[in-house]
Amino acid sequence: MAQRTLACTVCHGKEGRAGPDGYYPRIAGKPAGYLFNQLLSFRDGRRHYGLMARLLDPLSDEYLHEIATHFAALDLPYPAPQPTSATPAMLERGQQLATRGDASVGLPACAACHGTALTGVAPNTPGLLGLPRDYLNAQLGAWRSGQRRAHAPDCMARIARQLRPEDLTALTNWLAAQPVPRDARPVASLPAPAPIACGSASLPAGRQQP
Repeated sequence: MAQRTLACTVCHGKEGRAGPDGYYPRIAGKPAGYLFNQLLSFRDGRRHYGLMARLLDPLSDEYLHEIATHFAALDLPYPAPQPTSATPAMLERGQQLATRGDASVGLPACAACHGTALTGVAPNTPGLLGLPRDYLNAQLGAWRSGQRRAHAPDCMARIARQLRPEDLTALTNWLAAQPVPRDARPVASLPAPAPIACGSASLPAGRQQP
């Protein structure tokens, strides 16, 4: 499978560790269900990037699931985060949004869905650490603009549109500045039910993982 996924690692880096430019994220070690969902979304038009769409268009659900399972099984170290130029006040606000949310504006904490350590939840919710700020900004921007979509209820689109621009910047700066814990694997379950329903964290009704 490593040979068959060379087209993936050309952009996403050796063994899926991330591309060098900040826009091709790490895919190694992400939950298999999340990776499978994203491959389906690129192929089926919920995420828009022409190169990915052309690459995936001829591939079956079963083949995409094999690719997702391959990368999910890779347990590789993360590099240290890049230095940040964010102010202490900005980082404090970012930490609040990530770990506690802001009830005054209806924003749940990122940790409430992505896990207390923000390393993701199996099988379908990704971790948020170890990602470049530029990538995080681009994805939240895509949710806001509708360039990235999920099956209803599209919780991430709702959250991204509720974030004020300065809060979005604070959040992505804080997330990108955090070291990844030694055990970066997604946890098996959340300690409490997620605060909102989320179509991006599950397959649509009637569709099963192969």
